[in-house]
Amino acid sequence: MTDQNQGEINLQEMNISNRSWLKKVGISLVILSCVFYGALLLVPFTPYTVSTKALISSILVISGEASFWLGGFILGREIVMKYRKYLNPLHWFKKKTDSR
Repeated sequence: MTDQNQGEINLQEMNISNRSWLKKVGISLVILSCVFYGALLLVPFTPYTVSTKALISSILVISGEASFWLGGFILGREIVMKYRKYLNPLHWFKKKTDSR
């Protein structure tokens, strides 16, 4: 193998590892958005004043939306649409049709 071929192979390996890393970051951001929305359910039970609870709720909603859309942007449209189909409650109880 020549040095040029080795360099191309190393670049391809780095490109694949970068894509894998970005995919993990994107999925982590989408999961983090779920955590933010889950934490929103706990806000009414905190001992803070109403105005502080409103501020915490706003911060959690904005953070959840931002992390979801940023993760969706990183992952790409196809992956987001795929998981969105799985999360749609209208599709949960439909029977799968046989395509024969």
